[in-house]
Amino acid sequence: MSMRALILAGGSLKVCYQAGVLQVWLDEAGLTFDHADGASGGCFNLAMYGQGMSGTKIADNWRNLDPFLPVDPNLSGIWPFSQSVFTYDNFRRRVLPFWGIDFNAIRGSSRSCAFNVFNFSKKDVEVIPQSQLTEDFLVAAVSLPMWFPPARISGQTYFDAVYITAANVENAVARGADELWAIWTVSRKDEWRDGFVNEYFQTIETVADTNFFRYWRRIEASNAAIGAGQTGEFGRTIALNLIEAEVPVHYLLNFSQDRMAEAVNQGVEDARAWCRARNIPLAPGTAPPPRALPPQGAASIQFTEEMKGFVSRGAAATTKSDYQQAADGGRQSNGALMFHLDVKAADVDRFIASPEHRASANGYIDSALYGSRRPVADGVVQLLVDAGDPSRKEMRYRLFFTAADGRDLTLAGYKDISGHSLGDVWPETTTLYTQILGGHVAEGTSGPVEASGVLVIHPDDFFLRQLFSFRVGGPAGGRVQALARFGAMFFGKLWDVYGHRAGPV
Repeated sequence: MSMRALILAGGSLKVCYQAGVLQVWLDEAGLTFDHADGASGGCFNLAMYGQGMSGTKIADNWRNLDPFLPVDPNLSGIWPFSQSVFTYDNFRRRVLPFWGIDFNAIRGSSRSCAFNVFNFSKKDVEVIPQSQLTEDFLVAAVSLPMWFPPARISGQTYFDAVYITAANVENAVARGADELWAIWTVSRKDEWRDGFVNEYFQTIETVADTNFFRYWRRIEASNAAIGAGQTGEFGRTIALNLIEAEVPVHYLLNFSQDRMAEAVNQGVEDARAWCRARNIPLAPGTAPPPRALPPQGAASIQFTEEMKGFVSRGAAATTKSDYQQAADGGRQSNGALMFHLDVKAADVDRFIASPEHRASANGYIDSALYGSRRPVADGVVQLLVDAGDPSRKEMRYRLFFTAADGRDLTLAGYKDISGHSLGDVWPETTTLYTQILGGHVAEGTSGPVEASGVLVIHPDDFFLRQLFSFRVGGPAGGRVQALARFGAMFFGKLWDVYGHRAGPV
């Protein structure tokens, strides 16, 4: 009989993404597990899972977590002259009750769980079964040295096991697991950042990634050997299931509930796509709700955008240089094109919490190529969505219009926000690589390319029109907050891309 193990790896606050995956795996895919293993931040989710919470409940606990709730600076002194930068006092008093953690329920749970802690007194990892979990052991499991004080339990010193293991796969294998389902949120990005905080967590990444993937590859090699008729290191085939992501939340320093909720929702979307790609059936899932709306209704935000440039007919661009070459050709052949859009997020809460950051766009496209001014209806603009990496974003445009001769057309474009230098902020956020497609082409599908080129926002247009075009609707009491949250999202995303260029942290 197959034994299926869930591996909830560490990642500090990045494990909010892991909670989104659990919503899909547990509730929508209906997966059950014979054993679950957690380390470091993964122990947060393991405690909720072990208590019997649904995946959606675990995800909602993270979506609704006030990031200031657990903040508790250590006032006994300034590190390194004090024991730690923070304490876990507020976490114990405020976060655990907010999440509804019940240690008696965990200890009495029928779900087999293993919590990994490092016993500093014995210099070894200690595996705590759910039947023996206490509040002190859970706190110890997530107590990063320097940032939080170690826990003293029965005269011994314990802290986070992440420097030894961020996912104790060995324990699951030793228990007889022949299916491993792991969720990995520790960054594997090849980018070195200077500064003490960056280097602290990059050291953790070095240890965690090396230990986990080295063991994972050993299992892969053993499976390959068994497939070739040999015994293999582990003597049985162990099915490997892994979902991983670069999560746009800092390991420790996050003060935005919106960013946390978005990361949870990204976990939901990624897990659904992951399951579909593997033909794992899903029960109908609903879009996760953001924070409850006020009785007066949702707040909206709207702004105007104009972009101007040139396109060349027949040019099918694939690279930025192709687009620019097409624009240069359009400049010489009467290929001027511009658009004027009113971009609106009808519900700021949903817009910010969704990883797609999707807003409606209506207005017009103006070009002699298509019969001068042509109306745009039901267009879509996506602002600063992750492009496979939190430090690279895209703004995506899909505008539907009809030429004067009756042909249906789609303007599809993107802005590439790559952050190679601080000097790129303006050109990258104001340059749209544009194609005109034949037909009204839905997102995720392709159509024949009729023209390509480049559109830009001119500085005078930006400052004189667009910068002052923001309009906030909805309940009067929530308008200022909605604008502030939108600005925090927008500039926070830009900081993800360009922040490390401003200096070490």
